[in-house]
Amino acid sequence: MHELGITQNIVAIVAEHARGRTVVRVVLEVGALAGVMPDAILFCFDVVAEGTPLQGAALEIRRIEARGRCRDCGTEFTQDTLFTPCSCGSHDVERLTGHELRIKEYELHLASEATPQTAQERPYADGLPAQGERDV
Repeated sequence: MHELGITQNIVAIVAEHARGRTVVRVVLEVGALAGVMPDAILFCFDVVAEGTPLQGAALEIRRIEARGRCRDCGTEFTQDTLFTPCSCGSHDVERLTGHELRIKEYELHLASEATPQTAQERPYADGLPAQGERDV
């Protein structure tokens, strides 16, 4: 179950950027073809987060549909597997979405603030890109 290792990486990345501050929520994007089981990540999260700034944080997983574009006819379509062909029969497909495994954002509770803030609302404050995204 490699989801345990992935969950450990997620917690380590967010904890590093939180710099000891309490994390209230983590938003993770997981593509349908990313090769991970979102339910297994949810299962592991609380145990892995115990004793870290993420202890008690909510984990929100947004599932991203797999979409591709046929290089022969240009049709965009949903892919159920990595090998789903276009309706024209072609297997020459450019993957557009569905391979993501990304920490989209996280929310911190700062002792000096009445309400938590997300990394997106405070670009670069935690060393993440302006959108608060980080691939796992």
